Amino acid sequence: MSILRPFVFVLFLSHLTTVLAQNTTDWQRDTLESYVNRSNDAYDQYNYKEAIKYASILIEKGHEYNYDYYEFLGYDILGGIYSETEDTVKGKIYSKKALELARSTESDSLIAWGALNLGILYSENEQTYAKAIKYFKESIELNEKNQDYDEVYLTYINLIWTYLENNQIDDAHTFLKKAEALSEKKIDSIDKLYMDLLYGKYYLARKKYDAAAEKLEKIASTADENDNTDLAIEAYEDLSKLYSETDDFRKAFANLDKHNQFKQKAYTLKKLEETEKAMAKFNLEQAHKDLQSALKEQAYSEELISKSKSLTTALVVAIVILVFTLIGIIVFFKTRRQYIKNLRLKNKELSIANEKAEKLSKVKTKFLSTVSHELRTPLYGVIGISTLLKEDEKLKGYADDLNSLKFSADYLLALINDVLLLSKMDAEAITLSKTPYELDTLIQNIVRSFEFTLQKNSNKLHVHIDEKLPNQLIGDPIRLSQILINLVGNAIKFTEKGNIWLELNLIETVGNGTYRTKFSIKDDGPGIPKNMQKEIFNEFTQIENKNYSYTGTGLGLTIVKKILDIYGSEIKLKSEPNKGAEFSFVLTIKEHNKKSEEEPQQSAILNTSESSENGQARHVLIVDDNKINQKVTQKTLEKHHIQSSLADDGAQAVALCKSNTYDLILMDINMPNINGMEATKMIRQFNKDIPIIALTAVELDEGRKEILNSGMDDIIHKPYNLPEFLNTIFKHLPKEEMDLSH
Repeated sequence: MSILRPFVFVLFLSHLTTVLAQNTTDWQRDTLESYVNRSNDAYDQYNYKEAIKYASILIEKGHEYNYDYYEFLGYDILGGIYSETEDTVKGKIYSKKALELARSTESDSLIAWGALNLGILYSENEQTYAKAIKYFKESIELNEKNQDYDEVYLTYINLIWTYLENNQIDDAHTFLKKAEALSEKKIDSIDKLYMDLLYGKYYLARKKYDAAAEKLEKIASTADENDNTDLAIEAYEDLSKLYSETDDFRKAFANLDKHNQFKQKAYTLKKLEETEKAMAKFNLEQAHKDLQSALKEQAYSEELISKSKSLTTALVVAIVILVFTLIGIIVFFKTRRQYIKNLRLKNKELSIANEKAEKLSKVKTKFLSTVSHELRTPLYGVIGISTLLKEDEKLKGYADDLNSLKFSADYLLALINDVLLLSKMDAEAITLSKTPYELDTLIQNIVRSFEFTLQKNSNKLHVHIDEKLPNQLIGDPIRLSQILINLVGNAIKFTEKGNIWLELNLIETVGNGTYRTKFSIKDDGPGIPKNMQKEIFNEFTQIENKNYSYTGTGLGLTIVKKILDIYGSEIKLKSEPNKGAEFSFVLTIKEHNKKSEEEPQQSAILNTSESSENGQARHVLIVDDNKINQKVTQKTLEKHHIQSSLADDGAQAVALCKSNTYDLILMDINMPNINGMEATKMIRQFNKDIPIIALTAVELDEGRKEILNSGMDDIIHKPYNLPEFLNTIFKHLPKEEMDLSH
């Protein structure tokens, strides 16, 4: 706070002179202005004795000439001088007197200024924090009334700083937004730097580390370049705290070292300034005595003796202060050397710990990738076979058992995906894609996936999509589906013989084809107790209820919250026991105007049988080292009248491609002898045209680029969604072999 006061003070004086010129005669104004200038000059040179002398005369003459403005200014200067010399009691007394005078004049600009200065004094002590806020808000209200937005902006800065120092983060954010709006009109780059500094402190308090780092790194860099010590000390200290909280200890220590460098520089300058201030403070304490004695002493000899004594005393005090200052500097440098030694040791330990952490991270990534592949591979067989058996008319009597089997397999797959997704989020490896999709199709697929659980719990799902929302969208349908599936699944799981509502409502049209949309998922189930409404978003947390038997890992709401963080949105919850629960969030969705490219593919799927009857049979090579998975893929293709051959590894696939002609190859990745990517590169040496599609259970986020660079045309992830599987295949089959005329 103290770094802002001198800056504010000077601005107001220049403004005040213009106001006063309208209320004084020339010679009186010139006289009073001379006392103002003399007091300010003495103040700038730390000659507080002279500054007080001329401020006192200014009060006296202002009262004599009946000019309240100058009398107010005299008291305000005295308040600033005593506050600067750490005599806050006298500082507040004179500042209060200045505000009383301002109120008697009924001048809004004077009252606003007096309130601001008094607010600054009270803000230095957390016990008087509430009073400071009151005075700041009074100053803002009056300056807004006068449309003096420069003064409003400065008061905002002091108010925001006070809120942040007292951990009133929400209130600080409210006025940060207002100050930011005003700062757009200001040219002063220093103003903008202080604005960025306050935003950095706010984001740090909010634990929004990426946003805080962006602001603080920018300020630190600018302050470093411009040798701005005050800003550098603040920015590097906050950066050190930020990286310490995010466990990036290397950066934490680096920024702490920079902070200490600037602090040492500021310390040296401060000691010189403190020496001058100490001498000035001594003179200030003697000021009143000297003034009184000067009026009484008539003889030149007595006056000379008095000045000699004062000078001797001042010199002695100055020497004592300098000696203590020198001792302090010596102690400081010794302490600093020890600190640097300890810091180097800690940096070495941190470097070793960081290497271990990187190794563990690589092991974790490899483990998750391996586990993902090994679990998805058998699940592909289970899900595929159960799907085929469900469609077999001869097994209709086992429909319920097959539904249960597929549901269990789907549940296990969802559990695996949740754990892997959460791990990626913790590593900040998730980004939002921009893929065209249809809103109604996405919602229908979600509803269809819950048919079994809805029937099991005797629930009804009601869907409402605002007619004003576009259907053709571009964005990340996978992440949106994960959010809705988790929330709808949660509502169904905790509700029996009840209703669930999935609603999408337009809030506003932003422009450029973007729509702010509210998504809400409601149920009339048992509700969520107040004491659990924050905890349920933590990992592995579930509500216990004796009336129901709930299953799950407790990861769903954690995943929802983290995905919405990526969107820049947040989940909101309204619930009371036995009155259901409502989860809602707001997203900005974007319309996609391009014509869907999937229509020909869908036509191809619908006309598969017909094209086969016309004699246009297609032949696909299935390359997979798992016999069960070979059988599932082959059966699926047969149901859609596509012939297929089998290869157990990459080497066999290369040999078959040399001696046979195929319309398309489905290539597994992890296989013995020669893997899928190596086999693809070998096939491309003699056949560059045949479509090759990866059919794999590997984790795609890590391997997609490498797979496509090997020469493959597309990727299907196991276990797959049947319509997407068929669409991908028919998209890559030769166009001349497909009859789409029907």
